[in-house]
Amino acid sequence: MNPLLIDFPTQFTTDRLLIRMPQPGDGAVVLQAILASQAELKPWMPFAQKEQTPEDVEINIREAHIQFLKREDLRLLVFLKETGELVASSGLHRIDWEVRKFEIGYWIDTRHSGKGYMTEAVEGITRFAFEHLHARRVEIRCDARNVKSRAIPERLGFVLEGILKHDDLAMDGIELRDTCIFSKVV
Repeated sequence: MNPLLIDFPTQFTTDRLLIRMPQPGDGAVVLQAILASQAELKPWMPFAQKEQTPEDVEINIREAHIQFLKREDLRLLVFLKETGELVASSGLHRIDWEVRKFEIGYWIDTRHSGKGYMTEAVEGITRFAFEHLHARRVEIRCDARNVKSRAIPERLGFVLEGILKHDDLAMDGIELRDTCIFSKVV
């Protein structure tokens, strides 16, 4: 089946969070979160390697909106239900619709870290993938040195399937890094 014909919600909630697809105009709040979290994101995230302009981020958000509608990549923004504040960016990436395989990626606004929001969001996104997208496999891949990122799949009962040695370059473009692969399957 062509993924464009697959209907599913564009937003859902957890106990404390509203999780939804990006909308035009979201760039401003995403930029604020990036700027507030630059130091924490820089060791792990390619987009944090250069200064972001409001236009850069808004274009990126609009491209993510289009990719969501085309079912190519399902970026999701995470907001507090109570206040509407942006907490994090996440989503389902590297999609294989035939296998029904998805990879969850995520980063959190540093101002909201340490409160369990990212764990709650990843748990909700995992449930969304299995219930609404009929996933057969959900993966989380992260740098083996990223202790905070690794803690989330471990906390949620994902299985560590393995560690790919010297799988990628670190953000400095020189040092080799190892990648942990966690999964849940049905």
